[in-house]
Amino acid sequence: MSNQKQNREGVRKDAQREVSGIKRYGRIYKTQKMSVQKPAAQKRKQIPQKSSASANIQRTGRNAQSGEFEVPVKIAFLGGINEVGKNLTVIEYNKEMIIIDCGLSFPDDTMPGVDLVIPDFSYIEKNADKIKGIFITHGHEDHIGGLSYLLKVVNAPVYSTKFTLGLIECKLKEAKMLQKAKLNVIKPGSVIKTGGFSVEAIHVNHSIPDALAFAVKCKSGVILHTGDFKIDSTPIDGGMMDLARLGELGNEGVLCLLSDSTNAERAGYTQSERKVGESFENLFRKAGSRRIIVATFASNVHRVQQIINVAASLGRKVALSGRSLENVVAVGQELGYLDVPQGIVIGIDAIKQYADNELVLITTGSQGEPMSALTRMAMSDHRKVSIGPNDYVIISATPIPGNEKTVSKVVNELMKLGADVVYERMYEVHVSGHACQEEQKLILGLVKPKYFIPVHGEQKHLKKHAMLGEAMGIPSDHIILVSNGTEVIIRSENEYSLSDVPSGNVYVDGYGVGDVGSAVLRERKLLSEDGVIVVAAAVDAVTGYNVSEPEIYSRGFVFVKESSELFDGAKQVVLKALDKYADSDRRDINSLKNKVREDVLHFMYDKTKRSPVVIPVIQEI
Repeated sequence: MSNQKQNREGVRKDAQREVSGIKRYGRIYKTQKMSVQKPAAQKRKQIPQKSSASANIQRTGRNAQSGEFEVPVKIAFLGGINEVGKNLTVIEYNKEMIIIDCGLSFPDDTMPGVDLVIPDFSYIEKNADKIKGIFITHGHEDHIGGLSYLLKVVNAPVYSTKFTLGLIECKLKEAKMLQKAKLNVIKPGSVIKTGGFSVEAIHVNHSIPDALAFAVKCKSGVILHTGDFKIDSTPIDGGMMDLARLGELGNEGVLCLLSDSTNAERAGYTQSERKVGESFENLFRKAGSRRIIVATFASNVHRVQQIINVAASLGRKVALSGRSLENVVAVGQELGYLDVPQGIVIGIDAIKQYADNELVLITTGSQGEPMSALTRMAMSDHRKVSIGPNDYVIISATPIPGNEKTVSKVVNELMKLGADVVYERMYEVHVSGHACQEEQKLILGLVKPKYFIPVHGEQKHLKKHAMLGEAMGIPSDHIILVSNGTEVIIRSENEYSLSDVPSGNVYVDGYGVGDVGSAVLRERKLLSEDGVIVVAAAVDAVTGYNVSEPEIYSRGFVFVKESSELFDGAKQVVLKALDKYADSDRRDINSLKNKVREDVLHFMYDKTKRSPVVIPVIQEI
């Protein structure tokens, strides 16, 4: 048996021994999920014995007689649950709070016109005086993208690593908030004491440098939040995830584990980032004399470093296309996270001075984003780059669920222009930044939490991760599946309750934040599906009779000049409504508008089976 298999088997046996010991001595009872509405109706179990780990957790924060914590721990989820994006978690102890991450998500097809989606901060705003600090696990948009909006609500100190704060600074500069922000650089191993919390930063591997997990300690116990992670034994930056520290925390006692669930459906282990570098070297040589274009995530500095390394070894210059990519590379170079040989990176304007076999272009757009550089190249809309038969395009990413169609469209358009496109998984041009099942099980075995809450993923990911937790010996009633807007109140090692906190989506549209709600989105969706009709008319303020022939205008419904009979019929419907209004004893202009809207809508549906938005504009003269 290999050393790796022996280690895994040892972890499993340790976990099994821990569970069997619990069952044998009767120290774990079925967790009571107390009703928030009827707490008095619940009975609380007494805990006859405590393990040494439990004693370590509770030695200063537990009622000696009842076993209940003197102060419960509360964990509220405002984002990142049943979705991949806008992660935001609030931990409260003794009327003090800390926040872990504040991300955004990008709009889907049901949100026309929306630029970004951020969490609802109303719960945080209500408790602004309790917030002691904001802790950021890493620099991806779904973890930092909402921070500039949050800091307008509560200007608490922000703690994270140097590279993550470098990316945050770029965002705060754009928002003109950098001078007011309280940014604090921390390192793996740092312990930040704020209020009643002690927060320890722990190094993890991910698809971006300087990623962290956080061990949040208070008198009632330890809450361990892994952030996004994978276990990479040969990372590009040389720093392997600190599994030893996680094991130490597990032996000391962890009350609750919040762990990344993104790849919970995938068996085995996530491959090392170095595997992509090997694939790049093979593909770059295969490209021959063609120009190479590589699309990847802007934030994946390790991926960019490997592209630059292979390009330099082949004597090719590197050009960058995409504002976010340029910003990340600039921050990476400035802070020493990117080693770029002198003179290898050229401006995008200079590419015409070089032959195709002398160039590598790194670009954004690996997810088919409509305004990204690669998409504009595919649509022949890029001002600097024109795609042709001598281009070799490598898409170094796997489509995020929901993006498959847009990525496929970009691939097809690139191929129509004659480019050779590499995007299949068989070429190993991308590896995930998230742990697969065996890595997740290893973390569960090392940490041995009393409670386990799967986070960061859709419902299918959370459910699968919960099943892994059960397989590792965590009782099912100690595994808590939550939703955005859920607050978990942990009262003891065997008792918790759930309550609701305000949560939801806030839509950012241009400079507007929150002024686009569900009603506006509904109207936009209707406009996009069936168009709009405007009915203009004027009536006499005294007699109520119409003073001119109604006018009907249409956009996105049917072409007016080719549908004269349809609109003539609609005019007759409007005239009938106006006549009834004039003959009425009680005249209300608003009632008239509603009548015109309903009559025209019914007429159009009868004739076309479509339901356009009808806007009556009726003036009293």
